[in-house]
Amino acid sequence: MGKNNAAVRIQDDLYQHVNGEWIKDAVIPGDKPATGSFYLLNDDVEKQLMEDFSRFASGEKTPDIPIIEDAVRLYRKAMDVEARGKAAMKPLFPLLETIKSIRSIAEFNEKIPALLYSHVVFPFEIDVMEDWKDTSRYCFSIMDPGLILPDPTYYDKAVTKWYMLRLYKKMASAMLKLSPLSKKEQKQYLKDTIAFDDLLRRKALTRRESADYYKLYNPRPVREVCDLLAPFDLAGLLEQLYGADAPEEIILANPRFVEAFKDMFNEKTFSRFIHWCYVNTIFECAPALSTEIYEISQQCIHKLTGTKEMPPIDKQAYRLVSDLYDQPVGVYYGQTYFGEAAKEDVISMVKKIIASYEHRIRNNAFLAEETKEKAIVKLSAIKIKMGYPDTFDPFFDTLKVSEEDSFFEAMEKLSSLRKKHRLERLNRPTDRGEWQMPGHMVNACYDPSKNDITFPAAILQKPFYSLEQKTEENLGGIGAVIGHEISHAFDNNGARFDENGNLCDWWKEEDFKMFEELTKKMTEQFDGIPYHGGKVNGGLVVSENIADNGGMAVTIEIMHQLDDPDFQAYFLNWAKIWRMKAKEGYIKLLLTMDVHSPAELRANMQPRNFSEWYEAFDVQPTDKMYIPENKRVVIW
Repeated sequence: MGKNNAAVRIQDDLYQHVNGEWIKDAVIPGDKPATGSFYLLNDDVEKQLMEDFSRFASGEKTPDIPIIEDAVRLYRKAMDVEARGKAAMKPLFPLLETIKSIRSIAEFNEKIPALLYSHVVFPFEIDVMEDWKDTSRYCFSIMDPGLILPDPTYYDKAVTKWYMLRLYKKMASAMLKLSPLSKKEQKQYLKDTIAFDDLLRRKALTRRESADYYKLYNPRPVREVCDLLAPFDLAGLLEQLYGADAPEEIILANPRFVEAFKDMFNEKTFSRFIHWCYVNTIFECAPALSTEIYEISQQCIHKLTGTKEMPPIDKQAYRLVSDLYDQPVGVYYGQTYFGEAAKEDVISMVKKIIASYEHRIRNNAFLAEETKEKAIVKLSAIKIKMGYPDTFDPFFDTLKVSEEDSFFEAMEKLSSLRKKHRLERLNRPTDRGEWQMPGHMVNACYDPSKNDITFPAAILQKPFYSLEQKTEENLGGIGAVIGHEISHAFDNNGARFDENGNLCDWWKEEDFKMFEELTKKMTEQFDGIPYHGGKVNGGLVVSENIADNGGMAVTIEIMHQLDDPDFQAYFLNWAKIWRMKAKEGYIKLLLTMDVHSPAELRANMQPRNFSEWYEAFDVQPTDKMYIPENKRVVIW
C-alpha cells in the first residue's frame, strides 16, 4: 500500500494518513496542474501510446487498424513545427477576412451555412443529441456560448474579474498582433469582444445551475425558437441543413438566454458580435496553427492553474490525434494492452455489485414496493461496457488525411466532417451501442440516456484494480468506482430517467420527497466546508457525493460476504485512489467549476457515514474522523 504518514492519526485524517508522505514527495509535471492516482495512470497509458505513435510515424511499426494510419499522417503534420511556424496564422487569414467583411445581420445570415462548418464561433452553440423524452431518436439542441471567464459567478467578484480579464487582454492582444488587423483595429476588436461577452454572461447558466442537468431539457416549438433568436436566421439554417426534415421542436438548455437573445444580438450590437466572432474564431483555430499561436492561446488557463510549461510537441501531437480519432485509438489500446482475464473478473464484480444493489433496494426503508420494483427494473436494465468495444463507429473510417494537405487544411477538413456527422444524425435512430469513453481513457461514466456504465480498459489497473491486489483492495478501488457509476442511475439527476434512458417521473410522489430530503442532507453535509480559501458548494457536488455514498454502501455490503473481511485494506485503498497533489490555482478553479468534491474530501467524508469505518479503526467521538450517528447519511 505504500508508506503511510505516521505523523497523522488515521482516526483524525484518513486521506493525510494514507497519502501524506506521497504528497510530500510527489512532483507535479511542469505541463500539468496536478498529479495523483488518475493522473499517474493516465501518464503511463499516454507514455505507452506516444511510444507506439512514434514508432508508427517512423515506419518501425504498422497499426493493425487502417484508419490509424491517417491519424499517424496527421501526427506527422502536427510534429512538423517548422512548417507550422512558417505558416503561422496565414492559413486562417481568408476566413478572418470573410468575418471582417460582414457588414450587416442580413449579410451574416446569408453566410451562416458556409460558416457553420468552419471554426467560426456563433453566439450560441448547436448540437444534435439524444432526445431525453424518447431516446430512440435524436433532437436538435441550443446551448449557451462559451464565456471569457470560467463561470458567470466570476463576473460578480470585482477583484477576480479584474485580474482574470487582465490576463485575458494580455493573451488576446498577443494573439491579435499576429492577425492582419491594424493596431487600432486590434484595440477595438478586443474592447468589443469583452463588451459582447459581458452581454452573453448576464443570462448564461452557472456551473451550479448546469449541475442539475435534467433541467437542461426544455423543448420549445421550432417556430417559437426561431422568433426568439431573430434576427439570427435559424429557420434558414435549419432549411439548409434538413430541408423538409427539419425538426418541429428544439431543446433549449437555457430558456432565459434564448428569451433575452434579442438584447444581445441586434443591429446595435452587431459590430461588437462580429469582432467577438473574429477573436473567438482565432482561439478556436489555435490548435491547427503554429505551436507559438497555440501556446499563446493557453496562457490564461496556464496562469489560472499554475501550469508552468507547454507539453513537448510529441505529447501535443499525440493528444490531438488521440482525441480526434478517440474510438479507433481506444480499440487499438484495448486490443493491444488489455487482458481478457481482467475483463472477465471485473464484469463478475459488476454483476455482484448489481445483485447487491438489488438486495439493498429491496430492503430500502423509505421506498414503497411499487417504487422498489421500478428501481429494480432500471437497475436490471443497466448495460455494462467493459474495457473497449469490439469495433468503432464506421464514421471514423471517413476521417482521411491526405499527404498533400497542410496541417491546417487537414485539421479543417476533419473538424468539418466531425461537425457534419453530428448534425446529420438528427433523423437517424440513436446508436445505443456507442461508447461514451474510449478504451485508453482513465475514467468511468454512467450515461443516463442509455442507462449504461462504461469502464475503459485504461482504468482497470492499480491502484483501482489488479488481479494481484486483495479482494478488499479491489472493492475499495474499482469496486467503489463501479458502485459509484451505478449509483448515478439513482442520484438527483439520474433518478429522473427510466430504464430506457427516458426522462420521466417513475417514482411515487411521497418516495421522491423522501429521496429529496436525503439529497438535502447530503448537500448540507458538504456545503460550506472551508477549503483552500474558498468553500464547497454542496449543491454543485451533490450528485457525485450521492454516487460516492452509494458506491461505498454497496461494496461494504459485499465485504460482509467475504470470509474474515479486511475493512482496513478496503478503506486504505479507497483513500489511495483519491490521492492528488495540485497547484493552488487549480484547486481554487475546481472548487468553483467541478461537480466532484475535492479529492481529499471524497476520501475523508464518505467513510464517516458507515459504522464499518468506526469499527475498522476504533474511531471514537473525540477523533476528527467521527460524526454522530444522527448526522450520518446513507441513501442507497
